[in-house]
Amino acid sequence: MISNKTKQYLTLIIKLTIVFGAFYFIYEKLANDDKLSWNQFSGILQEKFTVTWLIFMLGFSFINRFLEILKWQNLVEVVEKISLYTATKQVLAGVTAGLFTPNGIGEYAGKALYFPKSETKRILFLNVICNGIQLIIAILFGLTGLFFLGYNYTFLIIVFLVLSIVSFLYLTKNATIKGYSIQLFIDKITEIPKEIHRKNVLLAIARYITFSHQYYFLFLLFGVKIDYFTLMATITAVYFIASSLPSFQFLDFVVKGSVAIWFFNKLNIDDYIILFISTFMWMANVVLPVLIGSYFVLIFKPKKN
Repeated sequence: MISNKTKQYLTLIIKLTIVFGAFYFIYEKLANDDKLSWNQFSGILQEKFTVTWLIFMLGFSFINRFLEILKWQNLVEVVEKISLYTATKQVLAGVTAGLFTPNGIGEYAGKALYFPKSETKRILFLNVICNGIQLIIAILFGLTGLFFLGYNYTFLIIVFLVLSIVSFLYLTKNATIKGYSIQLFIDKITEIPKEIHRKNVLLAIARYITFSHQYYFLFLLFGVKIDYFTLMATITAVYFIASSLPSFQFLDFVVKGSVAIWFFNKLNIDDYIILFISTFMWMANVVLPVLIGSYFVLIFKPKKN
């Protein structure tokens, strides 16, 4: 048996590893990325951003993360009712823990640590539901964007792949692996009250609209004069393709920036504008929450069973 003192030391080491790891990856990205010129970045900030505009843009980031917190508070009600502060703590600590794990899977474990071990499976399941609905909405908006932009072959290929996967899962829903099956997963989903599902979907849509329009207004700030529907369709396509690629959150800037350059170049938008907007979005929506989440990781106390 591990003594309580040893557990405390192990917990402290894990917390410090997560926080220092998060800060290290952020520093590496900001200091050593060849595509990112801090002189140019600061120059653009001074030239384009007034205090009012900066507050306006960061307001989108606040709403984006706040809606995610409300989503989690709503879903976790299946296990226990938690306060807005507790939900904030769990979400931001999860974001920090997921920063340097593939596709943010560390976020799942980060949230689960706030609950008794007996509830771990349910918390992981709820996190899948929380992130899954956001992915589904990104797919629907992204496919609509690709179709609007005339990427018909890409649209048809993706629709075919999605339908093939859905059909395969449906046909094999009763197949079990170590006692688990797709049908069991569906049954667990249907056990969640419909009201919670409805609220989850509405919050996910609101979050998507918030995030995509933050992109949109940043382009307006740079004087990009492209009609609303074309620009929004391109934004949804970029977000869909970038979200579909496996990556680490600390590489979010690289992945989304590269995809964004490919799509937005076709609209004759300068590379430096695209890179700046991708950098700003990464800092506002990933770096800032991680900095705040680091505090919650450091004050974390393991849940007693």
